[in-house]
Amino acid sequence: MRLQRFHHTRYLILGMLFLATTLNQADRATLAIVGTPLEKSLGLGTVGLGYVFSAHAWAYVIGQIPGGRLLDRFGASRVYLWSIALWSLFTLAQAGIGWVDASYAAVTLFALRFLMGLAESPAFPANGRLTAAWFPTAERGFASAAFTSGDYLASGIFAPLMGWLTHTYSWHMVFIVMGVLGILLAFVWKATVHAPDIHPWVSQQEVRYIEAHGALPAMDREKRSVRDDVSVWRRLRQLLSQRMLVGVYLGQFGITTLTYFFLTWFPVYLVQARHMSILKAGFMTALPALCGLAGGLLGGGFSDALVRRGHSLTFARKLPIVTGMLLSTVMLACNYLDSQTVVIACMGIAFFGKGLGALGWAVVADTSPGEITGLCGGLFNTIGNIAGITTPIIIGYILQATGSFNGALVFVCASAALTIVSYLFVVGPIKRLSLDDLR
Repeated sequence: MRLQRFHHTRYLILGMLFLATTLNQADRATLAIVGTPLEKSLGLGTVGLGYVFSAHAWAYVIGQIPGGRLLDRFGASRVYLWSIALWSLFTLAQAGIGWVDASYAAVTLFALRFLMGLAESPAFPANGRLTAAWFPTAERGFASAAFTSGDYLASGIFAPLMGWLTHTYSWHMVFIVMGVLGILLAFVWKATVHAPDIHPWVSQQEVRYIEAHGALPAMDREKRSVRDDVSVWRRLRQLLSQRMLVGVYLGQFGITTLTYFFLTWFPVYLVQARHMSILKAGFMTALPALCGLAGGLLGGGFSDALVRRGHSLTFARKLPIVTGMLLSTVMLACNYLDSQTVVIACMGIAFFGKGLGALGWAVVADTSPGEITGLCGGLFNTIGNIAGITTPIIIGYILQATGSFNGALVFVCASAALTIVSYLFVVGPIKRLSLDDLR
């Protein structure tokens, strides 16, 4: 039977990237939703909970460079499949923490979160690699914003679900449901996601179109046929010698600090500082998250529209990023507000701004040499996700020292300011590099 050829297969791929990213972020956020009952169950303090929150990020950072090299060697679709399957199994395993001896439970939870982070490490570099392979330059901003918006849908849909599961059943059920959903996604991924030049459903017209407009559909095949003899450490030094890339990396560190505040401490903030129930906090987390989803889609679409209208890639990417980070600093007003409704509104504006400015992966796809896109994405995500280690721990110490979230919000807003400074004064013109530029 002859397969039907489609002219917009890239949107199927984008849909799968969106679903995978949504589940990825939801699995990271499981601990934030169940953090309060788990803290009591295991006898953790705020600093201890902060360290457990950071476990995922330690492994995630460590795995970025090896994960990027695996992507460049074996291709994004295959590595991503194993990533989804493994992180889902480690999520499922966390349901058993309650049956571990109390003296070992915290260490076991840290270890499982660490292994989950290691398994997830190729995911976002693979997103960037698949976006570069499937999407033309003038569609790449929206594509990157769309899969990045999975961050917000994870909170918008799964946070209420996980809050309800915790309230109705127990925190164990959260890990069971999320782990099973991930395993199911792995089967769907295997059937639907392949590189453009070998995808059984794609039309040749679409392949020619995306290649003519800036996509790199054969990057995996070309990488396998041309050996890169330069060592990974030399490549990393070369990348870090590029001022444009250093500015992008610093900017991502600032954006990721906001991400991890929302993924880890934000639900706890609503429970402990704003005196909401776990169930209500789960639903209230969803409102800012949906604002972030709207901001992400708007920022990507707006950036691509600027490119199509003839504006430079530099202007088209920087304007939404800087504007979005300025809006994110609105959360500082929460330190002076008492109304839960107004606090959620301010957090909604801040989350909208974070979504608007979350174009870092589009910039990576715009700038990386095609032969080492995975490595470039891995380095970008390594530096960005150091914030996943520092943010939970720093906020934990701030809470221990002050007993208040006020200093935590100041810290998060300062990180947004770092992104603004990086893109305005460090990055300079945004353009694609070649391997010759790195010599």
